[in-house]
Amino acid sequence: MGRTGNIRTTATAVAVAVAALALPGCTSAPASGRADSGAASSPAAPGSPDPAPPSTSAPSPSRSFPLSTAPRTIPAVRTFEPARGPGWKPAPQARVVVAPAHRAALADEGRALARDLKLGYAEDGAAVRPGDVELALDDAPGGAAKAVPESYTLTVRGGGVRITGPDDAGVFYGTRTLEQAVRAAGSIGEGTVKDAPDRPQRGLNLDIARKNFTAPWIEDRLREMADLKLNQLGLHFSDDQAFRIASVSHPEIVSDPHLTQAEVRRIVALARSLHIEVVPEIDSPGHLGAVLRAHPALQLRDAAGRAVKGAVDISDPAAARLVDELLREYLPLFPGAHWHVGADEYQALVVKDPQASFPQLAAAARQRYGAGARVSDLATGWLNDRAAVVRGAGRTPKAWNDGFFAGGAATAARDIEVEYWTGKEIGARPPLEYLREGRPVVNLNDEYLYYVLGEPNDFTYPTGRRIYEQWTPLVLRGTEAVPARYAGQVLGARLAVWCDLAASQTQDQVAAGIRLPLAALAQKVWDPRPPQPTWSQFTDLVDRLR
Repeated sequence: MGRTGNIRTTATAVAVAVAALALPGCTSAPASGRADSGAASSPAAPGSPDPAPPSTSAPSPSRSFPLSTAPRTIPAVRTFEPARGPGWKPAPQARVVVAPAHRAALADEGRALARDLKLGYAEDGAAVRPGDVELALDDAPGGAAKAVPESYTLTVRGGGVRITGPDDAGVFYGTRTLEQAVRAAGSIGEGTVKDAPDRPQRGLNLDIARKNFTAPWIEDRLREMADLKLNQLGLHFSDDQAFRIASVSHPEIVSDPHLTQAEVRRIVALARSLHIEVVPEIDSPGHLGAVLRAHPALQLRDAAGRAVKGAVDISDPAAARLVDELLREYLPLFPGAHWHVGADEYQALVVKDPQASFPQLAAAARQRYGAGARVSDLATGWLNDRAAVVRGAGRTPKAWNDGFFAGGAATAARDIEVEYWTGKEIGARPPLEYLREGRPVVNLNDEYLYYVLGEPNDFTYPTGRRIYEQWTPLVLRGTEAVPARYAGQVLGARLAVWCDLAASQTQDQVAAGIRLPLAALAQKVWDPRPPQPTWSQFTDLVDRLR
């Protein structure tokens, strides 16, 4: 998960469905009144879907208007079919209207768009009028089950706008496209946007354990993420330095300052309204220093009796009970689909001979898994046990890649998503080994996506330009991409903020520092092909949309 020398240095259906949809790249058309009205598509990168053939439909509604151009947004829309017409811009009488049959599902999206564009919001089944923006769920045969999750269609025609999608998240993203287009240019051109994300998991990972981030600051990041169509916020709230969320079951482990559970509920509620999942992480069996300060009897000690920093003794059932009590307390607080159980950098496994250095762990491994078992097998058992706790509550478990070990008596459960951050740590393997095992992988490549405060251990702050011009979700380790045939197993990516030297930047400096990298990542997880705008053009748009 990404530490630097003991420093944290870090669905599938969506990716498959997008490939089946064969959406072409972001498009644009000339502003002049050319006779041809077909959509132009960007060149496809290797492994990208083939672009759709140009449209042969006639221009509509009038040849007196120039052919429209694609809206300028971040991420860029993946397809746009231009047309001739007046387009749309906010007007005093314009309203947001939600289709009556879909009001329960889309009322929040409608009110949010009305607020953002300073439009009226039509209640009680009002009929759509010229100049209105209508929101609706798709009514296609087969329903949303056959559509790409989070996709949307935005049509500007006849002086109005209609946004549809198979789910409320897709419609929400359509409203973000409209809102950004208006922010960038004051209007949106005539035509049709068809858009969908390339990856189902897209987001930001935030270390709030080693640096306290206030609830309002986190909420601001959620709003920034929603504008970029990002849908996951990872919260790493426990580490050696601090434990940052109030606990009822174990108040003795909580550090000051910290988030109250009421603040967390507000953060989670805001995130859900913005279609962002908050993924919590209590890392174990390493990085538990804050817990061990209150429970020193659970600390791992080597054969000479020396305490091992941050590590619990995984042969002691009391350590498992304590961690599971914490997991069960916080599971209701975070109702999303995923839970991160950590598993990285367990210090018993970084020594030359773990069996000799930690005989109690070796004995426990043999007792559980047989005569040939090793300490790494006991660590795998710990990972599987914690995964079972969160799985039992309906969550999909995640763990850092260096917590998965090959060739042992125990094997990590197949449903645990591999959060790949490094190939350098003890136990870490090249990405292809995980992919060949058929495991789902999420990209937190420490070469591009690690924003480590203070830049320790040769880390440098990531640049948006490098992500924008060089990285794709398939670049899991270093600078080399894995083969495109594994694209369906790479579920997405997150930019990770780690607070190793917490005082080196303020909250505001962190927000400013991640602004361009986060925008660049948003572009590349939405459409991994080379973007059409230059980096300078992209940054100009980022500034315009602030």
